[in-house]
Amino acid sequence: MKLPRRQFLHLAAGTAVAPAASRIAWAQTYPTRPVRLVVGFPPAGGYDIIARLMGQWLSDRLNQPFVIENRPGAGGNLGTEAVARARADGYTLLLVGTSNSINTTLYQNLPFDYIRDIAPVAAVSRESCIVVVHPSFPAKTVPEFIAYAKANPGKINMASGGNGTVQHVFGELFRSMAGIDMAHVPYRGFGPALTDLLGGQVQVIFAGMASAIQYVTAGKLRPLAVTSAMRSEVLPDIPTVGEFVRGYEAVQLYGVGAPRNTPAEVVDRLNKEINAGLGDSKLKARLAELGGEPVPMTPAELGRHVAEEAEKWGKVIRDGNIKAG
Repeated sequence: MKLPRRQFLHLAAGTAVAPAASRIAWAQTYPTRPVRLVVGFPPAGGYDIIARLMGQWLSDRLNQPFVIENRPGAGGNLGTEAVARARADGYTLLLVGTSNSINTTLYQNLPFDYIRDIAPVAAVSRESCIVVVHPSFPAKTVPEFIAYAKANPGKINMASGGNGTVQHVFGELFRSMAGIDMAHVPYRGFGPALTDLLGGQVQVIFAGMASAIQYVTAGKLRPLAVTSAMRSEVLPDIPTVGEFVRGYEAVQLYGVGAPRNTPAEVVDRLNKEINAGLGDSKLKARLAELGGEPVPMTPAELGRHVAEEAEKWGKVIRDGNIKAG
């Protein structure tokens, strides 16, 4: 029997809408089992700390465990590859950060494309670094540091957790913009680099706020400046690098990503819940203790930020001829 045109169109519309309605209903019940949140770095570092904070928040909000899985190696690339190859169903996520954007230029022939293969979900926090020196170092301010470096070219040892790490490229940007010469000393991880700075074997590190603040407050390291555009609420008396080197800004952004083609409804659900956490007073206070600032973003805003970071740090890496260690 031939259906009237109006009835036919109504039924056709119903079949077209059903999949979308089904996806929305599925997203509303997500998750129904544990979710993996992969961290491409060892436990106890900045990435791991942020992942555990957000994982606990999401577990409490969504009534399913968000299990932190540390998969360190190759500057975070092993963890990123694992997520890029995972099923795009919302049950495998990645704690992303500035290192991922750096790696797009630092590493050649990666088996994945970070910007293409990892869908942005939500930003979490923005964290400044602190330029810290050993207390025996003669410079007490950024201008004094620059003057000392110019008078002693190549004699300041700048430590980092390895070639192309955040500490390295933040320091390289400073070196370039200040017009000074420092010797880069890469270590196998930030911990050994910090140990040698505390021991006076090296002179300066661009250290993550969460990692260095305890040594600053204890007087074991001398802070010269923070790398953000604005002064830190945690250390309001410490100036910014940009107050002396015009235009300098270097901050690390943490966020959450997922395999590309993860359903938009799931991405939006996670974005909503993470942004709710960033408005929670207790979580905000904990991030502040770590020197972090909550930065709620839409997935599109995070995607634009990731692309801008990849371009910015790609230029620093090419200009500095930085190679992966």
